Amino acid sequence: MNADASFTDLMARLRDGDDTAAAAVFRRFVRRLIGFTRGQLETWVRLKIDPEDVVQSVYKSFFARYEAGQFAVADWDGLWGLLTCIAVRKCVNHVHFWRAVRRQSSREVSLSSVEVAPEYGRLLAREPTPAEAAALTETLEQLMQGLPPFDREVLVLHLQGHDIPAISVRVARSERTVRRALEVARLRLCGLSEAEGLHGHLP
Repeated sequence: MNADASFTDLMARLRDGDDTAAAAVFRRFVRRLIGFTRGQLETWVRLKIDPEDVVQSVYKSFFARYEAGQFAVADWDGLWGLLTCIAVRKCVNHVHFWRAVRRQSSREVSLSSVEVAPEYGRLLAREPTPAEAAALTETLEQLMQGLPPFDREVLVLHLQGHDIPAISVRVARSERTVRRALEVARLRLCGLSEAEGLHGHLP
């Protein structure tokens, strides 16, 4: 069997949900793709997200969409190009996400539509000290990591200054759904406040 026929057969089995074919595709590029992804992420971002986790997400997206018939690839080079394209997009999304989080530690933040715990409200109403900024950044990161993808997207847009009607349009969901996502964030933030005992760090 020549190389083209072998590739075609493998991809046909992958389309049918064959786990052995998926494992072969994964092994073929995983190390190379991790190295590629690492190069797409700035050092400070790699402290927040492991390139291996990004690669796992890349393969998960590729396998699901390929099985659904959304992709067509002719050879190994084409498959590599597709995987790197998915990786770049995911890296860009992670960079945008963490930049949005970082900005909250260096400027005044309005969470008027999310009723935060009183101690956070006092902190966010003024310019934080370096120690407070570090604590706030860490808490925001924990908050984001514990939220479902949709809720994270809503909260990031909110922290960027978008109001509920604007967020509703951006995410194509009702304002009620957006408010519910922000309420989930508020409850989790209050829970983090109690768990970490940050009252002592604030005036």
